[in-house]
Amino acid sequence: MSKAGAILITFFLGGLGVHRFLTGKIGTGVIWLLTGGACGIGWLVDLIMVIAGKYTDKDGNVWGTN
Repeated sequence: MSKAGAILITFFLGGLGVHRFLTGKIGTGVIWLLTGGACGIGWLVDLIMVIAGKYTDKDGNVWGTN
């Protein structure tokens, strides 16, 4: 996935944890889904990490570099 696609998914669907499900982080994806992105704070942290190129999938690969 391109970096722009990763940013858009995280921005628009991050509060529902969609970006976490896509990266294989199912457990925290469910938490994000039930808490609205950990009350918005976790969503914002994840968005910043995706923009900075530091957000990784469950295997440790940077997400949004393709």
